Amino acid sequence: MKARPLYGAQMWREVRHHLVGLPFGIATFVFTVVTLSVGAALSVTVVGLPLLALGLRGSRRLGALSRRRARASLAAQVEEPEPLAPARPGTTAMVLATLADGLSWRSALYCVLILPWGVITFTVTLVFLIIGWPLLPFVVRYLAVAHRLLVELLLCPNALSVRVRELEDDRGAVVDTAAADLRRIERDLHDGAQARLVALAMDLGLAKEKLLDTELTAEQASAAKMVDAAHGEVKLALQELRDLARGIHPAVLTDRGLDAALSAVAARCTVPGGVTVRVDLSGPDGSTERPDSAVEGIAYFTVSELLTNTSKHAGARSATVDAWRSADRLMLQIADDGRGGATAPGGGFRPGGGLAGLAERVRAVDGVFLVESPEGGPTTVTVELPWRTRTARAVTG
Repeated sequence: MKARPLYGAQMWREVRHHLVGLPFGIATFVFTVVTLSVGAALSVTVVGLPLLALGLRGSRRLGALSRRRARASLAAQVEEPEPLAPARPGTTAMVLATLADGLSWRSALYCVLILPWGVITFTVTLVFLIIGWPLLPFVVRYLAVAHRLLVELLLCPNALSVRVRELEDDRGAVVDTAAADLRRIERDLHDGAQARLVALAMDLGLAKEKLLDTELTAEQASAAKMVDAAHGEVKLALQELRDLARGIHPAVLTDRGLDAALSAVAARCTVPGGVTVRVDLSGPDGSTERPDSAVEGIAYFTVSELLTNTSKHAGARSATVDAWRSADRLMLQIADDGRGGATAPGGGFRPGGGLAGLAERVRAVDGVFLVESPEGGPTTVTVELPWRTRTARAVTG
């Protein structure tokens, strides 16, 4: 390893960092103490907790600035934590997420400790800069090491957080890969086996027409019946293959999006009064960007399964499907006027039941699955999905 020069550029960056640390520490200390003290004092009022959360978010941003300073001046190798993202949109969710965020509290502690530490580093650096300059490189280096340890201890994600992030990334990659595999299988079925069956059905139909147009002996008539039976079996197999391909991943979802796909599902539903579908996926700025493909697939199959349950078990006269975008979330609400009782006693899902499977599929992408189905009805199922999976957000971000 190349030796570091005693009075090189890195040493002077550390000197600058220690000298600037005092005014920076004063500013962060004052902001943190004032906002947290006032917020805590007013926590019994309606403005107290939001003010406390505001102070914590400010401390978190100051911590991010401190990490950048440590990387630039102290050659620190520190990772950036995950951005603070509440489970759902709204001010209340943001306040609760901030108050429950451990890094925000550690950042606030750092902002308080950085003032006395800044006084020490400023004083020591200034003294050795003026009268003890031969020892200055060693002193500022040890002070830099201590400051890096403080940053790593209080401002960096802990090992558990890093591991959770890795597992979430892996899960998102698995979900996206599974969705891509389903689309590939559907295309292979559509372009391969289904196309061959269509050609075979057409050939058998032509053969049957030719046999019907001629005088047939008894053996030929028997053969014509066999051709006719084979033609019927091929058409039945073709229909089953189409249903299978639709169950794997519907082509209409890929080609035309969620609106058309949900309308197609509703059209096949056997509820006597029909299914009303209302879809509005436009963003706050009026954009018509589609959700992530994996999220679209989960939304489609969730609605399809719920409408199938409505047709078979609910005894409903009508049903509605609503889909809309709320910030970075895809919201679904499926309701019917059936007999209700869709949940097991105690409000839980029967193990292995259809609703339990749907809930697991939704939660696989950090979604929310809620069922309100009292005995006697009506039944309302609300589903909340992220607009983008974690992997897609990382790529686009």
